Amino acid sequence: MKIKEQIAQEMEKLPEALLQEILDFVQFLQIKHQQHNILENTIMSESSLRKDWLKPEEEAAWQDL
Repeated sequence: MKIKEQIAQEMEKLPEALLQEILDFVQFLQIKHQQHNILENTIMSESSLRKDWLKPEEEAAWQDL
């Protein structure tokens, strides 16, 4: 039996009042996963962008700010 099927079976046993909590938790997990992906992409991008950030011409362009 697949995990989704097990979850669905267990949810069928729960009272209606608990289903909102389950929905809230699932949405929390989705947001957490999205934020993790954004952070991971940012970290991966930083190393490749660092090469350009550290060029002397970049330093000169930003020195007046």
